[in-house]
Amino acid sequence: MSSSKFEPNDDILDFVIKKANGLKGLVDTNLEIIPNQCIQPKEQRLDLSQIDNQESIPTIDLSNFDDLNVEKSIQEAASKWGFFQIINHGIPIEVLEDLKDAAHKFFELPAEEKVKYHKEKLSPGESVFMFWSAIGVKDEKVLEWRDSIKHGCNLQNDSNLWPPQTRNQVLEYQKWATPLAKKLLEVLLKGLNVNEIDESLEPLLMGTMAININYYPPCPNPNIAIGFRRHCDMSCITLLLQDDTGGLYVQGTKGDNWIHVNPIKGALAVNIGNSLQIMSNDRYKSIEHCVAVDSSRARISVPLFVNPSPDSVIGPFPQILKDGEKSMYKHVLFSDYWDHYFSKRPSGKASLDFAKI
Repeated sequence: MSSSKFEPNDDILDFVIKKANGLKGLVDTNLEIIPNQCIQPKEQRLDLSQIDNQESIPTIDLSNFDDLNVEKSIQEAASKWGFFQIINHGIPIEVLEDLKDAAHKFFELPAEEKVKYHKEKLSPGESVFMFWSAIGVKDEKVLEWRDSIKHGCNLQNDSNLWPPQTRNQVLEYQKWATPLAKKLLEVLLKGLNVNEIDESLEPLLMGTMAININYYPPCPNPNIAIGFRRHCDMSCITLLLQDDTGGLYVQGTKGDNWIHVNPIKGALAVNIGNSLQIMSNDRYKSIEHCVAVDSSRARISVPLFVNPSPDSVIGPFPQILKDGEKSMYKHVLFSDYWDHYFSKRPSGKASLDFAKI
């Protein structure tokens, strides 16, 4: 149940964010028409005429992870698509299902319980948990149709601050997913002639990690709302677990088409983030993606963001530039880039301009 009743003239930001009712609480009021503050501008909505059903992103079988053909497939997918799915990755299906179940348990809590975890400011290296709705930026004018929780995975001792509904499941998933993320990064770096991830590279590539859980409640008017506007991740890579509801779309190779990432049971989607695109000097692509919402089903997604540490300086790897290749990016402090991204919240790939020469 919602902690308070929502009236048409109420401040939706106060109801949804500060009182921690979330969009879930709004739906629980038997909403028939979404509030004006949730109606997206036309340019932010998913144009159904641009959905391309003829294309699909690659699905890569990791049963033989060390096979050179598998490594080449990963590198090629990162170069051409920036997005791919992996199967037979080694994480038990029970771990993935438990995580999705935990997500439902948390978001079905009363608002009085969820509000305990609410924080307004998002920091890159923060290791405590937070709750927010539609990113919770103070000057946000239009809410995305999404509630989210963040589990910073850097200081293990801080997991006692996480909600009991998600704590053990997130820790178990982190145990399996972290070495998988490292192996994927090692394969990607090999394609850039960069040595394995040693102690000097680890802070740059895996300095901070966060496991978010996104909950997209059923939306009465899905055609005028959006679960997540078109954007690119800031990460080096992101591993994404999604349920079988569907709704994730990525920009296709034609530039104006969108491709649905069809859910595959037990699979994880992997995408390149802006940080790795910068480090690879555009060899690997960070691709815009967005999330549509469903009129009758809630959707769960769990991204694991693998980011540089806040004090890391990101820029093209010297191994790429050693033969005279022109650098496309300057070197920037990741924490400065983070602040730029979240203060401006630029759409799509525009945030890369911060680092471009």
